Amino acid sequence: MPSAQKVGTGFWIKPRDKKLERIQLVTKRTAAKYKIDRRMGENIWGRPKSPVNRREYGPGQHGQGRKQKLSDFGTQLRAKQKLKGYYGDVTEKQFRRIYADAERIKGDTGANLIGLLERRLDAVVYRAKFVPTVFAARQFVNHGHVTVNGKKVNIASYRVNEGDVIAVREKSRQMGLVIEAIASAERDTPEYLNIDHAKLTCEFVRTPTLSDVPYPVMMEPNLVVEFYAKN
Repeated sequence: MPSAQKVGTGFWIKPRDKKLERIQLVTKRTAAKYKIDRRMGENIWGRPKSPVNRREYGPGQHGQGRKQKLSDFGTQLRAKQKLKGYYGDVTEKQFRRIYADAERIKGDTGANLIGLLERRLDAVVYRAKFVPTVFAARQFVNHGHVTVNGKKVNIASYRVNEGDVIAVREKSRQMGLVIEAIASAERDTPEYLNIDHAKLTCEFVRTPTLSDVPYPVMMEPNLVVEFYAKN
């Protein structure tokens, strides 16, 4: 164990334990993921271990209180929060930017929004079952374990194009979470991806529509459009 170090006058602290720090970060991510489920009152990723499977009330001391009927604003806000949460709790700034891009594309803005979210690199890695969760997918990409068309990409929000080939780097293919995710029967892979788990590659064949995306719960991008139209 590293020796303690003096800080200021009379105070001693121990240097950071990197292993413990990593464990704490993983624990925080897991807690955040489950809190989103409980806040929404739905198992939005369809995970067997979701606390919503055992208790449907929300987090906090008032979580078991009587549920009030949501206003139109509340319903729209909830739809936005659920969609943001599903893709790894995307920040409001980043989500609004994606929405603005969806507005500029010809066609239905809600459908365009779903298509852009599914084109995020971390979303593709998650859909391809290279990792068990979308949170793990973001970290997996950020740590440089993924290539796009043979080139390393470490930006989780990177937007893939139709025909792009996403792959797990060779040195990362024996990682435990990758092997576990591939073996899991928990999720199905969608038809808009051409996946080869033997080679750990995935071709993004086409941009999906809402009905193509295997959401475990109902997503309502039309309400998200209404939310931003009024706010």
